[in-house]
Amino acid sequence: MGSPTIAVTGATGHVGGLVVRDLHAAGVLQRVLVRDPSSPRVPVLGTVTRIARVDYADRAVSTAALRGTDVLFMVSAHESPTRAADQATFVAAAADAGVRHVVYTSFAAAAPDATFTLARDHAATEQRIRESGMAWTFLRDTFYLDVLESFVGADGVLRGPADAGRCAFVARRDVARVAATVLRDPAPHAGHTYDLTGPQALTLSDVARTLSLVRGRSVTFHDETVEEAYASRAAYGAPDWQVDAWVSTYTAIASDVMAEPSPTVQQLTGTPPTSLETYLRAR
Repeated sequence: MGSPTIAVTGATGHVGGLVVRDLHAAGVLQRVLVRDPSSPRVPVLGTVTRIARVDYADRAVSTAALRGTDVLFMVSAHESPTRAADQATFVAAAADAGVRHVVYTSFAAAAPDATFTLARDHAATEQRIRESGMAWTFLRDTFYLDVLESFVGADGVLRGPADAGRCAFVARRDVARVAATVLRDPAPHAGHTYDLTGPQALTLSDVARTLSLVRGRSVTFHDETVEEAYASRAAYGAPDWQVDAWVSTYTAIASDVMAEPSPTVQQLTGTPPTSLETYLRAR
């Protein structure tokens, strides 16, 4: 029996693009599934045997693109009020196409009543995949440490109702390394849910101190109340669902639901996860 046919979604994005390159470095043949095959961000590499268009909300288009795929790396869709429904459509398309195993990028503590509102979409998608008849592996990452610096305002203040809650922030690079490892030999990982974290449980005060140390400028954390958080974000004019997601990012940290570092990254890849300071100094 030959090697399974692997397809990677989200290849023009951060995690999907890293996974494609990791598989390429290992000499693994793969298909790339993207919303826009003409995008200059599509990775054109010697191991990419096919580039096809998918639309998570279009079952027919996605089914056609997925035919012949054995193992699918499903990157979660862009945040939107229809994300859970769109992902349910895509899962159905994968099952229609005969996909045997789905590796899905979920979120830590995904649940219907998760504090982080977008983690509820992930819980719904996990359930759809479980019910699909396909084998599955869920990669539940915490918040990305890659984006922490962008949360700091122009005044050097990191604001949000996180209290003294902690989060073991994870690097996208580490999530991609785990995903590529699982995709290369998926069978042992079927039915597993992996928590993917960084090596340290950090408060946002810890984050601010690390940013100050590495960047040589003053960064501080201001613990807003929930009411202050909604008021300070009102000026952006974002829809309610998005503001809820922004604020619940911090209240999820306050809950400590992501505080426990997991050994999974090192166990599956043989290399420890990246710390915030290491990531910042490498940029």
